[in-house]
Amino acid sequence: MKKTASYFKGTLRIGVMALFAASVAFAAPVGLPPVPVPADNPITPEKITLGDKLFHDTRFSSTGEVSCATCHDRKKGFADALPVSEGIKGLKGTRNAPTVINAAYLRTQFWDGREPSLESQSAQPFLNPVEMGLKDHEPILKIVRTDPEYTELFKKTFGKTGDQITMAEVKQALATFQRTLIGANSQFDRYYFGGDKTAMSPAAIRGLDIYVGQGRCVSCHVIEQTQALFTDNRFHMIGVSANQMPQDLDELLAAVKDVKERGTDIAVLSNLKTSSLGRFAVTRDLTDIGAFKTSTLRNIELTAPYMHDGSLETLEDVVQFYNNGGRLKETDPLPELLSGGIRPLNLTEEQQADLVAFLKALTSPEFVQK
Repeated sequence: MKKTASYFKGTLRIGVMALFAASVAFAAPVGLPPVPVPADNPITPEKITLGDKLFHDTRFSSTGEVSCATCHDRKKGFADALPVSEGIKGLKGTRNAPTVINAAYLRTQFWDGREPSLESQSAQPFLNPVEMGLKDHEPILKIVRTDPEYTELFKKTFGKTGDQITMAEVKQALATFQRTLIGANSQFDRYYFGGDKTAMSPAAIRGLDIYVGQGRCVSCHVIEQTQALFTDNRFHMIGVSANQMPQDLDELLAAVKDVKERGTDIAVLSNLKTSSLGRFAVTRDLTDIGAFKTSTLRNIELTAPYMHDGSLETLEDVVQFYNNGGRLKETDPLPELLSGGIRPLNLTEEQQADLVAFLKALTSPEFVQK
């Protein structure tokens, strides 16, 4: 995978800063808060290098053809440009691959928040039958304990060799690499936080006014005084899964049983009904039925299609969906159980176009393929 000079500079900067960090966080680009780093997994240059190699290794799938980077491709904004991801043997899941750019800031991982950290998240796709298809983690450990490059890297990074290497170290390295994938420096950042009033186009400036005003986007995709994660890290039912959800109590109970018997990670990628339950599959809280995590809008231009199921192809579709109050067409019935803020916005076509222009101004130039 070809990496740009700015990528290596950013990675090196983060790694070097971590060597001297006494706290659990360090500085980040303008517009973003300090990157949270667990006290028990500090960032080092060696760990970044190891994590990068693990992230791109296809040997960790049952067919030897799928790696983490298959669904999180740098050339595609660290997503995969598919409605739902394809794993081993072309098997399709039920979820759109979210970008891992700025995943370091998310309080939970996956669309339903079923894992609390990048460390715990990183081990799950290896075992999912429609992703990488391993029965257990032993094939990974066999490779990293015997491959000469890995044995040297693990020794340098953790001071461990042979059976001393466990999945704990693998997960820490993968999580560390992902914490270096930080994206800001957008037109919006230069305009809003940097004070450069020429950084955004007039259309994008108008779009920002709509974003914080009539569009009410800022309610969930948050902009604060000194930073903007563009997510509230919460879960909302916005209407996307309304037509996929269980339609009666028997179907609902069957979907919940599927989660209990097979585990959330496996069930949600192999059963559309279960997948549509969203956060409810994790919490069993009725208020979470059909609720999915608020995704960040940073670099949203690079990661089409959109929503947890990839059902909206363009940013124009997304804006129209919200403008219609959680439906793509005004003639469609309004979904039930919507979160409180989801209702028609009554934006004109020009306002919708301006809002799209603003969303495109959230792109980090270092992640744009040239």
